[in-house]
Amino acid sequence: MLNIILLGITSLLTDISSEMVYPLLPVYLVTVLGASPAIMGLVEGVAESLASLLKVFSGYFSDKIRFRKPFTILGYSCSALGKFLLYVSSSWGFVFFARTIDRLGKGIRTAPRDALIADSAGQKQRGRAYGLHRAMDTLGACTGIALAFFLIRSSPSNFKNIFLISLVPALIGIAVLFLVREKKPQSEKYPRPKVRFSWHALDKRLKLFLIFTFIFTLGNSSNQFLLLRAKDSGNSLQDVILFYLVFNIIYFLVSYPAGHFSDKIGRKKILVLGYLFYGLVYLGFALNNSPGMFWVLFGIYGLYMGFTEGVEKALVADISPDHLRATTIGLHATLVGLGLLPASLLAGILWKFLGPAAPFYFGGVMGIFSSVGLWFILKGL
Repeated sequence: MLNIILLGITSLLTDISSEMVYPLLPVYLVTVLGASPAIMGLVEGVAESLASLLKVFSGYFSDKIRFRKPFTILGYSCSALGKFLLYVSSSWGFVFFARTIDRLGKGIRTAPRDALIADSAGQKQRGRAYGLHRAMDTLGACTGIALAFFLIRSSPSNFKNIFLISLVPALIGIAVLFLVREKKPQSEKYPRPKVRFSWHALDKRLKLFLIFTFIFTLGNSSNQFLLLRAKDSGNSLQDVILFYLVFNIIYFLVSYPAGHFSDKIGRKKILVLGYLFYGLVYLGFALNNSPGMFWVLFGIYGLYMGFTEGVEKALVADISPDHLRATTIGLHATLVGLGLLPASLLAGILWKFLGPAAPFYFGGVMGIFSSVGLWFILKGL
């Protein structure tokens, strides 16, 4: 449990850093640097997708050398470097480079870190372990957003200072990682299975779930479109930051209970409910004409994230082969990230040519379709 708490503290501190920056980026890109929503979609989609390619490889090599910690430290260090590059940025191209470095860091660390959590918890406690990690991560996000709100309130146009201040918790988070203890691989009486990834070796339900997750992700564009939608509907930047804070507070409150209940009643029911919330809230973003209604919509979006993020990881860890756990977790993260590129590009194009509501209609339909499909794919769980 100590490893899970330490990894949670690192995620908490890193998310303080990241979420001081994230809700400001769409406004910084569009209003300060003059980028269009399509460019924003390009920046987010390409950065996330390129980074996601690393997740399956970092997971594979983590399984191969049987160490998780070095990859985790390297990944968090890259993310800290990305924050510094944002501080010195002067064009959207430079922001693209900074975001790519930051996301590459996430690509390197995600699968080994999540495998380390799985290694540190038994299967019957795995939902709670991932739920606790997501809750601490999201508590950091709430703190970071609150800090961004107060800093932007005191100095409305001083984005660069916030980018610089965000480096402090990121660096402290990296220092905490050195306290994590990883079990050293020991010689075994029987040969350990060779780490050779094969799609055919995966559980049938896992393969269907991975394929379906990728399809669903095509309708799940960057969260920055939600922030831009709220701003475009007449809300102030400060209100947009507070909407994002509400989303993260709900996400924080729901993550641990959702993981705990998934240990008790199974992962499927929690995931299906989460996907349904996603579809409904995206339709809400499409139909909403009231600036005040965004308080409710961001809250429901927090329910979706709380019900799905940790529980999905626990499900993948449950039904993946033990010797390919980090590889499979990385493959899941890679497919989700790769889907984000066409999803964000499509959202930007739909926004530009059909109006701001169009990408949310598309995402809403995909979410409801996914909740129904997930019920049948995970039959028996």
